[in-house]
Parts: sequence; C-alpha cells; structure tokens
Amino acid sequence: MTHDWSRYWRSPDRPLEAMHAHFVRHVYHRHSHDTYSFGVTEDGAQAFKCRGSAHTSAAGMVMAFNPDDPHDGHAADQLGFTYRILHIGTELVADALEDTTGRRTGLPLFAEPVLDDPLLARSLHALHLALLGGASALRRDELLRATLAAMARRGSRSYGSVDARRPAAAGTALIAERVRSRLNDSHLDDLTATDLAESAGCSRFTVYRAFHAVYGMAPSDYQRQLRLRTARRLIAEGLPLGEVAAQAGFADQSHLTRWFTRTYGVTPGAYREAAHPEPLREVIGGG
Repeated sequence: MTHDWSRYWRSPDRPLEAMHAHFVRHVYHRHSHDTYSFGVTEDGAQAFKCRGSAHTSAAGMVMAFNPDDPHDGHAADQLGFTYRILHIGTELVADALEDTTGRRTGLPLFAEPVLDDPLLARSLHALHLALLGGASALRRDELLRATLAAMARRGSRSYGSVDARRPAAAGTALIAERVRSRLNDSHLDDLTATDLAESAGCSRFTVYRAFHAVYGMAPSDYQRQLRLRTARRLIAEGLPLGEVAAQAGFADQSHLTRWFTRTYGVTPGAYREAAHPEPLREVIGGG
C-alpha cells in the first residue's frame, strides 16, 4: 500500500500556502481555516462532511471552502486519494478581484463545497503547479488573479459577507458571538464551560448548542484551532518547536505535533521548512 505523503509550500510575504498530498490512512480532524481553501482532486476520492452534509470529491472535482467552514476529510476507499489544495487569505482574494473588476467588491461566497467544473480544475491545477514548481513571480501573480476570478465567477453564488452562510436566530447568533469573542481574546487561557456561560449570560448547555449551531464545532475545538493558528504563526517566525508548543497553549511538543498533523496533514517540522524559501521537500508519513 502506498505511504501517505505531503509536500507543502508557503509564500514568505503573502497569505498564500499550497499542499500536494496523497493520503490513505490520514484522517483530518474537524477544523476550519481563516482563509479560503480551494482544492482539486487528482486521483481517487476524498470524503468529508461540511455544512451539515456528507460530500465526496472524486478525480477532477474541485473543493471550495469559505473562511471558517468546518470540515473533516478522509479517503473514500482503501486506495486513498491525491489532491492539491491552496489556502488564500481573504485580503489577497479581495485585492485580486479588485484588480480584475476595477472596483472593490464583497468577498465571494461558495454555497457548494464540491464543484464539478473542468475549467476550474485546470485553473487550480495550473496555479498549484506554478507555486510548487518555482515559476516566476509574474507568472504566479497572473495565474492567481485568473484563477480567483474564475472561481468567483463560476463557483460562487454571490459577493458579500462570508458570515452570511450560517443563518441563525438572533439570540443564538448573539450567544455564539459572545462566546467566540471570549475565546478569541483568551484562547491561551484554561477557560471552563462556566467561564463561557458567564460571558454569554446563559447556561453551559445553551452555550454549547448555540456555538455548535452557528460555527459548526464545539467551543473546545474552536479554542484548539485558535491555538493551532497561533502555532503556525510562531513556526513561520522561526521559533523552536518546543517554545512554540508552550507559547501556543499545548502541553508539550508531542501534543502540538499530534494535533497539527491531524488538522493540517503535515508535521510542524515540515511546515517550518515550507515557511522559508528553500527547495521543496517531500514528507513521508504525513498522516
């Protein structure tokens, strides 16, 4: 059976990252990104849950995740899948679309996480190859702008606030926002369910139910995700992994490595190598 592997690339100066991976055994823990994530499946099929439904991306299909879209992922069968994925910051998407349209527009909202669109698949594949293959900066920029324009035009339902994708009752949304605000401000603290309930002015059960309804995950999962994002930033800044684990709120480096790999499909060490402009390296056993 083919081993899991992953190759990761990260721009040194823009919110742009790319991964090429083959997974058979690796299972993504439910998570989200603070970026848009666009992927194309090259071989096999990946199954995942997103926005309350089960989906499968087979060879040639495109995946489109809005910022903060919770999702998981695993091979749909024992043969595994190979895919390429891009993580693109919202400000970079907004700038690229402004360049294309000549005016500032709202951010695109992707209603469907799986798109069967050969043109988009080819565009994403070409951009990904350029990023990982060392194409010129000008060529990368041209492909990035063209790909984002195509994604917005052919794949998105509308332009507007990405938060509009999760309608909820006003009371539920307010509770969830209060809890998220507390977690954002204090994600490194050892918060309890009682702390969150006091911040939201309701019971612990109501906190959990409201937060899960609006953001698609438990408050504890969201807190861990914030800590992982902190870890990514610190790793990119060059801090030793042991220090990163301590500063990001993990028990130790092993704890960080376990959750980082489960969530992102790549080890902290491999991500650190990708955070600097070095020759691309292959990571065996990324799952």
